[in-house]
Amino acid sequence: MNIIIRLILCWIFPPLAVFDKGCGAIAMVFILTLLGWLPGAIVAMLMCLADKK
Repeated sequence: MNIIIRLILCWIFPPLAVFDKGCGAIAMVFILTLLGWLPGAIVAMLMCLADKK
């Protein structure tokens, strides 16, 4: 259930989904989200799915 909530957060507000990954991950996803919502969402989703494996 936790992964479902995290994937929903990846689409709504990507930096919030990677909050527990550290400051560098948050900054990278935030900058990509500012450049365009889709790149930030994709990177956040990849980070969340890579953590599950």
